[in-house]
Amino acid sequence: MSHKGVEKDFKEEWGWTRFMVRGKMFCAFCGEGGDFTLITVKCQPDFNVHIREMYPDSIIEGYYMNKVHWNSVYPDKGVPYELLKDMCDRGYNLVFQSLPKKAQKEITGE
Repeated sequence: MSHKGVEKDFKEEWGWTRFMVRGKMFCAFCGEGGDFTLITVKCQPDFNVHIREMYPDSIIEGYYMNKVHWNSVYPDKGVPYELLKDMCDRGYNLVFQSLPKKAQKEITGE
């Protein structure tokens, strides 16, 4: 939520808390009743493969998402906080950079 232009909502039918920029999702907390069993994050394809290999029991291909562009993380299985934060930052940057330049300038106030 610290990034400019981030919106948050709750998709009730999925049980997901979604984080977006201009309606484009970059991260979701997935679970029921406030228990987040997965955190799903958009990242670069090469990076996704690399960290899945580093944490095979904790990071899997994106749950219900495009398996190339998304990873899902079991937050209670030893993934360092800094890596999870880095993944969220990468996801935000990917989505932000995909926006039209006009929208980027509106968000940053330029």
